[in-house]
Amino acid sequence: MKVTAFLIKYGEIAIKGKNRFMFEDALMRQIRFAMKPVGDFDVRKESGRMFVEGRGDFDYDEAVEALQKVFGIVGICPMVVEETKDIDHLRKTVLAFIDEQYPVKDFTFKVHARRGDKQFPMTSMELNMDIGEKLLDAFEGLKVDVHHPDVMVNIEVRKYIYIYSQEIKGPGGMPAGTNGRAMLLLSGGIDSPVAGYMIAKRGVRIDATYFHAPPYTSERAKQKVVDLAKIVAQYAGPIDLHVVNFTDIQLAIYEKCPHDELTIIMRRYMMKIAEHFAKEREDLALITGESIGQVASQTIHNLAITNEVCELPVFRPCIGMDKQEIVDIAEKIGTFETSIQPFEDCCTIFVAKHPVTKGNLKRIQKSEEHLKDVIDDLMKEAIDTTEVIHVK
Repeated sequence: MKVTAFLIKYGEIAIKGKNRFMFEDALMRQIRFAMKPVGDFDVRKESGRMFVEGRGDFDYDEAVEALQKVFGIVGICPMVVEETKDIDHLRKTVLAFIDEQYPVKDFTFKVHARRGDKQFPMTSMELNMDIGEKLLDAFEGLKVDVHHPDVMVNIEVRKYIYIYSQEIKGPGGMPAGTNGRAMLLLSGGIDSPVAGYMIAKRGVRIDATYFHAPPYTSERAKQKVVDLAKIVAQYAGPIDLHVVNFTDIQLAIYEKCPHDELTIIMRRYMMKIAEHFAKEREDLALITGESIGQVASQTIHNLAITNEVCELPVFRPCIGMDKQEIVDIAEKIGTFETSIQPFEDCCTIFVAKHPVTKGNLKRIQKSEEHLKDVIDDLMKEAIDTTEVIHVK
């Protein structure tokens, strides 16, 4: 039987009280945006339920894949829709549905009916018993279990009759755009796309800044980051990617500052530039993919020194995760294979052989004084020449 609609289940949105409608509307907007490439769909609320119904033919697998990338959805229930509200027709439809969906008839089940249309001649309880009896008569291997059934046969009687028995897991989280905006420092590595995904999952709109260092980094390295932004945008919505030419600043740091402090000083100036663009766009925080102790610049001592230059809060959702945990998420969301492509970014070009792991803030600030004659002009040039790429 052909699936023509989906019941959408959501989690946290349901407990938002008087603001619930705002989150529901945001979720429906995001669903409409996600489903546009798949086909023509009616997305609507009806008596506390949310439905996505095809207005024409669509590819089932593509539709499910699109819905699984919409934050706020916790469950996707593929449904068969019947316009004929006749009990005999309903019995035949449910029997055909179970017969087609479950070739092996060896499971426990429960019928759960909801009669939204009070004109329908049978109550919810009567429907449960009637349909349950017909299923037991039709299929020898079926047994009833009202407490822990293998299959829940759901029947909703509304304007039409909806039948479903499967729930596909959604990504959870909150709808995009319901919790402000933040600026992601996006590199070509594994961690930062995961960090962006995790913060976007909480309803935060994402902008991004990437630091490019030509000719030391190639155009392919830049394209790799654009490709990563495209994957994150499938979940987070459109992203404005700021591509900053960071070469001259890196060279100045390399020439004028102690080499064991290169990475910390470089990160401090990256944070300053990213924060500049964040404030321009009225973003409320910065996001990085840092994890405590993963590399020398990410010891707790050096993270504190990096934070010192920031006025905005810095979100680090990967901070307590080990590398394999981050890799697992990267594989799940589809960024891992792109992240491991062998195109280096600016963070890996100018790396000291023996970087300091327990930096001293006063010493770092003293080292930065060597840059005072050039750094303001270099920062201005880097900001003024930044390329902005709108990624969908």
